[in-house]
Amino acid sequence: MKILSLHVDYIKFKPVKKAIKEPEELSEEGKKEKIIKEALVIFTAVEKNDSDESLKLLVENVKDIASQVKAKTIVLYPYAHLSSNLGKPELALSLLQKAEAELKKEKFSVERAPFGYYKEFELKCKGHPLAELSREINLEQPKKKMQREIIMDNIEKKHYFLTPEGKEYEINIKNIDEVRETLKEIGDETFTTYVLYTEIKNVSSKEPPSIKEMQQQELVGYAPEADSGHFKFYPKGNLIFELLKDWAHEIAINRFNCLQIETPIIYDWSDPEIREQGGSFHERHYVVKGPDDPKKEWVMRFAGDFGLFKVVKAASLSYKNLPLRIYEFSKSFRFEQKGELSGLKRLRGFHMPDIHSFTPDLDAGWDEYKKLYKQYDDLAKGTGVKYAIVFRIVEEFYKKHKDQLIEMLRYSKAPAFIETLSGMKHYWAVKHEFQGLDSVNGSTQLSTVQLDVKDAQTYGIVYKNKNNEKKGCTIVHSSIGSIERWIYCILEKAFKMQKPQLPYWLAPTQARICTVSQDFIKDAEKIAEQMNKSGIRTDIDDKDITLPKKISEAEREWIPYIVVFGEKELKSNKLAVRIRQTGKIESLSEKELIDKLKREQEDMPWRALPLQRLVSKRPIFVG
Repeated sequence: MKILSLHVDYIKFKPVKKAIKEPEELSEEGKKEKIIKEALVIFTAVEKNDSDESLKLLVENVKDIASQVKAKTIVLYPYAHLSSNLGKPELALSLLQKAEAELKKEKFSVERAPFGYYKEFELKCKGHPLAELSREINLEQPKKKMQREIIMDNIEKKHYFLTPEGKEYEINIKNIDEVRETLKEIGDETFTTYVLYTEIKNVSSKEPPSIKEMQQQELVGYAPEADSGHFKFYPKGNLIFELLKDWAHEIAINRFNCLQIETPIIYDWSDPEIREQGGSFHERHYVVKGPDDPKKEWVMRFAGDFGLFKVVKAASLSYKNLPLRIYEFSKSFRFEQKGELSGLKRLRGFHMPDIHSFTPDLDAGWDEYKKLYKQYDDLAKGTGVKYAIVFRIVEEFYKKHKDQLIEMLRYSKAPAFIETLSGMKHYWAVKHEFQGLDSVNGSTQLSTVQLDVKDAQTYGIVYKNKNNEKKGCTIVHSSIGSIERWIYCILEKAFKMQKPQLPYWLAPTQARICTVSQDFIKDAEKIAEQMNKSGIRTDIDDKDITLPKKISEAEREWIPYIVVFGEKELKSNKLAVRIRQTGKIESLSEKELIDKLKREQEDMPWRALPLQRLVSKRPIFVG
């Protein structure tokens, strides 16, 4: 069975003449023109293999769509042109009559267009993202495919560049010369790199240098004793991980007032909702078996929605609770192919800070979407990562909300690549991605937000409105982005600098005191003690080696501030401070240095040194 649903302002139709030898008999009233306003029209083609089971799914799908567009009136319209594999007329009429009766039981007002007649008809379709939907009801297909995705035939795509000044360029991405000229006019280097190397894909990228550097810096290492695509974090790498986790927590809890939950990482693979969601990830999951029941299959979570949806579905929600914002920091697993694995860019085990907002309707969901966009933009700016903005959006939604997209781009001070879809293809009406760029012109998705107009109905997530009626939520899915990918992009960003350097607040050692000789270690410890108390991760190179060697090793570790301390500094109370970013040496008092570095820290998260303060006491993790 195939159906095409149209949400209309009105439809009018009138039978003209017989289309088959024995159409259904019509009363005098049935021969007249009918006009139905504010309706959901279901054009339907009954096929050879359809049965009463197909009928059940038809009614289920109609209820699903009607709940989303908030339609109370249904028009069942037989439309043979949807299929070349039509069932017998008597089967088709029987199923349509039964569908009419079942939908009336569900409290819908139902009109059924005459069966077996050529009809003249006229309608006016609404213009929102869910106004035109196509679905195929096939008993041989897994049910999950019908539930998770709205299947839309012949989706047409258009591409635009949109600038924060409001300029829109419609482009043909197959015409590289045209694209290059437009990019030249826009004049944004990061955006140009993303479009040419990712959307056009006319240049291949090399292996990212961060893969070797993350090991040489003793941040992250491969774990050959474990499955491929899983990593071990050394103390310095773990510090960066925890600081980024703290920053995600700051955004989710302190700025966005989310409620935090924690749910399991392993689930029953026979659970229909879990299996249904699994269809969206193309079988990229770990299935495991427990020792107590070898036949029982369990799946490692591959998305943060698993436990979250179960929690919210079981909750009693009122309109007073909305928007309901839930935050979870979850470990997730996806079984990427070995040839696709690439350092921290693409791996099998990763940590996702996810925010889901449950809102009463599409307008409230869109408002929530825009707020999340700005929070994630702040995060990206805080890490210093270069990123491109990409929107995938239903065309009608784009036309209606273009001004608000421009407002978001003004906040980011950057242009966006826009891909519009002629109809709904997925569960979202709009989504965007911040695409982080590496040093070899590759890209990887970081933060993303999706305006979901489908999943609340699929999972039975409802709230009670002011009239005590149950309504489906509009869900805003969002992820701050996996911590591993943020580390990857931060390392890659460093390689674009003249001297590689991490953002100051993420540097494992923010300042290192290099003593001229062993005689000055005790005095250096007093300074380091005060700096650490002031929120500056400060260590001391106390090894019995030359000062140039100490400075060289500090440079190799990308330490942003190197303090030389000897007789001259002890007597003058002025510290010789080598600044990595500028290459300059400044003479500062201890207080001046502390004040300077506290300003650079700003309000970003801070944690103490991950290793011993004296460098000579530290183990070597990578020999």
